[in-house]
Amino acid sequence: MVDQKIVLALKFLLLVLFFESTFEQQQQERLSSPIERAALLELRSSLGLRSKDWPIKADPCSVWNGIKCENGSVSEINISGFRRTRLGSQNPQFRVDSLVNLTRLKSFNASGFYLPGSIPDWFGQRLVSLQVLDLSSCLISNAIPGSLGNLTSLTGLYLHDNNFTGMIPSNLGLLAGLSVLDLSTNMFTGSIPVSFGSLQNLTRLDISMNFLSGSIPLGIGMLSKLQYLNLSTNGLSSSIPPQLGNLSNLADFDLSFNNLSGSLPAELRGLRKLQRMLIGNNLLGGSLPVNLFPVPSQLQTVVLKHNGFNGSVPSVLWSIPQLRLLDISGNNFTGMLPNGSLNANASAAELNVSQNLFYGGLTPMLGRFLVVDLSGNYFEGPIPDYVRDNASLVSNCLQNLSNQRSLLDCKSFYTAKGLTFDNFGLPNSTQPPAGGSTGKNNKKVIILASAFGALGLILLLVILLVLLLFCIRKRGTTTQRGVAVGVGPATPVPSGSSPPPPGVSIDLSSLGDAFTYQQLLLATGDFRDVNLIKHGHSGDLYKGILESGIPVVIKKIDLQSHSKEAYLLELDVFSKVSHSRLVPLLGHCLEKENEKFLIYKHMPNGDLSSSLFRKTDSEDSLKSLDWITRLKIAIGTAESLSYLHHECTPPIVHRDVQASSILLDDKFEVRLGSLSEVCIQEGDIHQSRISRLLRLPQ
Repeated sequence: MVDQKIVLALKFLLLVLFFESTFEQQQQERLSSPIERAALLELRSSLGLRSKDWPIKADPCSVWNGIKCENGSVSEINISGFRRTRLGSQNPQFRVDSLVNLTRLKSFNASGFYLPGSIPDWFGQRLVSLQVLDLSSCLISNAIPGSLGNLTSLTGLYLHDNNFTGMIPSNLGLLAGLSVLDLSTNMFTGSIPVSFGSLQNLTRLDISMNFLSGSIPLGIGMLSKLQYLNLSTNGLSSSIPPQLGNLSNLADFDLSFNNLSGSLPAELRGLRKLQRMLIGNNLLGGSLPVNLFPVPSQLQTVVLKHNGFNGSVPSVLWSIPQLRLLDISGNNFTGMLPNGSLNANASAAELNVSQNLFYGGLTPMLGRFLVVDLSGNYFEGPIPDYVRDNASLVSNCLQNLSNQRSLLDCKSFYTAKGLTFDNFGLPNSTQPPAGGSTGKNNKKVIILASAFGALGLILLLVILLVLLLFCIRKRGTTTQRGVAVGVGPATPVPSGSSPPPPGVSIDLSSLGDAFTYQQLLLATGDFRDVNLIKHGHSGDLYKGILESGIPVVIKKIDLQSHSKEAYLLELDVFSKVSHSRLVPLLGHCLEKENEKFLIYKHMPNGDLSSSLFRKTDSEDSLKSLDWITRLKIAIGTAESLSYLHHECTPPIVHRDVQASSILLDDKFEVRLGSLSEVCIQEGDIHQSRISRLLRLPQ
């Protein structure tokens, strides 16, 4: 009993000594420099910080939120998420001049705290001890001062989600100790600095969602410690450097939404630790190297969608054990699905091979995926039980299923490959089952329909010719043609526009992603007036930014005041045509009854009219476009019209070729506004009109 009391007494004594030691340590950790205290008080005043966070009479080191000290000096300041006083929020500015007196400051974090204005040049000259600088989401504007390259102690630089403009300073390549560099979601232009190849300690590089152009520097492939590389949503061109295959520690690789071309280099098989590969929405092509994906592989996400890849898919890609998303839609891949066993453990995997040239029967391999999209291919045969009910199977050659391809389309495809089509499971029939896209059940009906169709086509041509002559005479030669549906100017719909054919069937799977109304509200700030671009004749155009950070233009169509046929026709046209000279349709939202939404890719340089007549200091506002650029725009416009007139069947006439319907991307490449109607006879559009738009010499 006595021993137990002695043990308890010793424990109590040790506890008292511990608290005394802690109290003495806290007492010692006080701000000892009057200069630094004055600097903090000045910072408190200039930023309008609340007394709740920084009480004026208390010691900053021991009481103030976000302040840490070492040896009596301020070492860290974190005002992330702080709120300003009512007076301070009336005129917020980037006023942090007092930081120059905090000579031992190692970390300054103001993320999410509004600091509208520019980073002063002295930042990189006086804060020489700074190791971490986080100014993300602060509404900072203008260019990054090149003096930041003097902060050689920096290990982390976070400047994402601001309004920075201009070029990325090459001096940042001098920050040899930098581990994290995040410049994403800004408005940088120019190219990626070659000097970034010197950042040998970099583990994370994010320059996504800017307006960068040019090629990917080869030196990035020398950053052996890099684990995260995101260059997506820019205007990068040229090919993917094979040197990127040297990034043996890379786990996350995103080059999507650029203008990269060429084929995937086989050297990328060196990325053995890769978990996410995102290179969709580029101009890549060719076949995938057979040994592109190493075995074993740690890949969980592979997105190759909306490129021009062809040939077969490497067999290893179908069987990667940890794969959760495989999206190779919108390419020219072909071949048959591999035979594989069901995988009952795969409950969250997603497969999208839509809009390709796959064929043959469905195999048990599909059972490993929870979400499957096979639409827009040439699969044939019955629907097995292991294919889930939510699978998208439209526009194939499958048996006993509606909305499939026509018999002629399926037979032609299989005949070209030297194979026999199964006739939709009906050996003695030449027609698809009821509910197919042909909608016919009798061979004689097709023959009669063809005969009457030919006669009807001739009559239709005659009627259209008469109507065309009547419209020309009625409007006169100076009347403008109707504007294109989508991103054109706010002018009336032409009275001669014809509605889409009754019963038109639109394949929504080929029209980009399906967005929810809630996503669009978030993208446009509840469709606030500040995001309104203009009132179009077929809907209102809003600028917005998706959750992924992609800038877009969203057309809001009120069916109570606009024609339903207009947006249906627009979707129908986009489901039939695809060309790099047309403004890309990224998706749609059709869930509301009285409002429909179309989502387009944002064109940074607006339309041609705004570039031609941009205000400058000189009297001749046309100097905003040099003659080489105008010639490039003229050629691009001619290419787009040539595609519509000569490569589309039937030919498509834009009917409003004017400066406001010619949109320009970040490199002033032409992206023609979306189309208003499909016409069989080509319109009267020629080179002299394009020349007049640009004021080119004839």
